[in-house]
Amino acid sequence: MTLLRCISPIDGSVFAERETLSPDAACSAIDRVRAAQAQWAARPLQDRIDLVMAGVAAVGAMTDEIVPELARMMGRPIRYGGEFGGFNERASYMAEIAKDALADIAVGEDATFKRYIKRVPHGVVLVVAPWNYPYMTAINTVAPALIAGNTVVLKHATQTLLVGERMARAFHSAGVPEDVFMNVFLDHQTTSGLIAQNAFDFVNFTGSVAGGAEMERAAAGTFTGVATELGGKDPGYVMEDADLDAAVDTLIDGAMFNSGQCCCGIERIYVHESLYDAFVEKAVGIVKGYKLGNPLDPETTLGPMANIRFAAEVRAQIAEAVAEGATAHIETFAEDDGAAYLTPQILTGVTHEMRVMRDESFGPVVGIMKVSSDEEAIALMNDSEFGLTASLWTADVARAERVGDRIETGTVFMNRADYLDPGLCWTGCKNTGRGGGLSVIGYHNLTRPKSYHLKKVTT
Repeated sequence: MTLLRCISPIDGSVFAERETLSPDAACSAIDRVRAAQAQWAARPLQDRIDLVMAGVAAVGAMTDEIVPELARMMGRPIRYGGEFGGFNERASYMAEIAKDALADIAVGEDATFKRYIKRVPHGVVLVVAPWNYPYMTAINTVAPALIAGNTVVLKHATQTLLVGERMARAFHSAGVPEDVFMNVFLDHQTTSGLIAQNAFDFVNFTGSVAGGAEMERAAAGTFTGVATELGGKDPGYVMEDADLDAAVDTLIDGAMFNSGQCCCGIERIYVHESLYDAFVEKAVGIVKGYKLGNPLDPETTLGPMANIRFAAEVRAQIAEAVAEGATAHIETFAEDDGAAYLTPQILTGVTHEMRVMRDESFGPVVGIMKVSSDEEAIALMNDSEFGLTASLWTADVARAERVGDRIETGTVFMNRADYLDPGLCWTGCKNTGRGGGLSVIGYHNLTRPKSYHLKKVTT
């Protein structure tokens, strides 16, 4: 067994500890989850929907406890509240569309034949969730997987060690059986071993590129489906006809909110030369107004990064960029401790030869470049190993669609950024991974098609 330890970024203290399951104990637990699946799937769909939504409501009832707990575990300021708004929105939408999304597909029926395709659950779904939005990212899969008739094993990130426990406790209190939705503490080796042993029928992983590659390696030869949502380096492009104030406010918030620790955070911005100087000036003014500090202080607008090593990577990218000719516009904040508390930064004079414009930063830094045309902006946006979202700023919908068609990305935003609409498929391309969560496609990925070809007459 291994001891998992959540280190609070507030002061470096140990906030929570949990022991991992041994391989034998993990196998026994998953055997129980598998044994419970058929009975769960046999329940009427509406019963499953009602139980899941009752579990969601039970999580909402814990919000007053969850908000400061999240601040202590991963550093998000309490002034922003918890994640229940998005958590509830996503689960509610998936509950609303379930009957249609999971309905049989009628192919044709006459006096001789009846043909249709059912959507049937995979069986046992493993959800490996990340720490940055620990409730919302988990519910993206947990809710539709359970509604579709799967049983679910949740393995949460060590940085947010208590989230899976809270979710499981809430769902169990609402009537979801303990063996239908189980939170587990596992080390990496045991997790990979279970996947390699075909313990799961589907794996959904949100995290690093290296972690996603490990999941795929573990599943090799098992034919277990693996969905991945991995790294990002999401661009924003501000065209000459954009609403400048709206673009600056939204893109800088998208770059800095949650200390830049967002899957679809804005990490690079391309601005038409006619707006560039004004954009940079306004952006610098916004960032200089941030208050870095203890996330438990209601006045704090920017908390520490979740882990000292994450902050160290961002500092290294900034330092390398400056050494290579970039300009840093934000002087070091007094509260910057050289560890988890990190000064937010805006860089100009950046190029794609610099790591800060290539590697995922996942922190409060953004590089801004001047462009002169759509062609130049498209080439720069596509010059990345990642492809999660892109944010386009223009008054012209048709132009946004034309540009969007040429960007290698999972989602195209126009005049907004950093938002997950549950009616749309959450997906990526290139090293951002493969898969699709939420929307009707989310249900398709959490089930398998089963065809029925019924011949009524044999004479």
